[in-house]
Amino acid sequence: MPDSQNSASRGGVRLARGASPWLLPTVATAALSLVRARRSGRWAAVAVPTTALAAGMLWFFRDPEREITQGRVISPADGVVQSIMPWKDGRTRVAIFMSPLNVHVNRAPLAGTVTSVEHIPGGFVPAFNKESENNERVVWHFDTELGDIEMVQIAGAVARRIVPYIPQGTKVEQGERIGLIRFGSRVDIYLPEGVEVAVEVGQATTAGVTRIDRS
Repeated sequence: MPDSQNSASRGGVRLARGASPWLLPTVATAALSLVRARRSGRWAAVAVPTTALAAGMLWFFRDPEREITQGRVISPADGVVQSIMPWKDGRTRVAIFMSPLNVHVNRAPLAGTVTSVEHIPGGFVPAFNKESENNERVVWHFDTELGDIEMVQIAGAVARRIVPYIPQGTKVEQGERIGLIRFGSRVDIYLPEGVEVAVEVGQATTAGVTRIDRS
């Protein structure tokens, strides 16, 4: 069933796909330290930070259900609008900064077909820094009712891997989960010429919920 039909009324919160390499070792270490803490004070001292770290990882990799907003273009990411910049070709770039406290699963801003998914190697400058333009990224293109829509997932200083969920050629519903960026990062979306931006710099966004364009 497409994510756009997975209503938040179910109250479900699952863990993000792609979290296992980070999550499993952390949770296993915490569980082992808790078991051994029953017999050793030294292990009790280890259990406290490892359990806290495991809890933090579970929180970070949460993937809550969302009731998808109706609109032409919706936010692909949880975060804060970092910049709104007109582009030379007439498009407008909306950059959304994602802190480690945000949900890091990204969603399709429109319904359509994924025409390309391109991984571009690069650095790991903090995503709020101007030099992050040269960071590792994944560039998406969607064929939609508004034409070609470009979306870019940008790795941050901590994020070392972007995990696309779907390949080129996939048809997606608006608000469907399409990928994960591990830890702090940024997502840019380019609105076509003539599409007015509805958000402002500093505004909080919720993936699948916040409308980016204005009617």
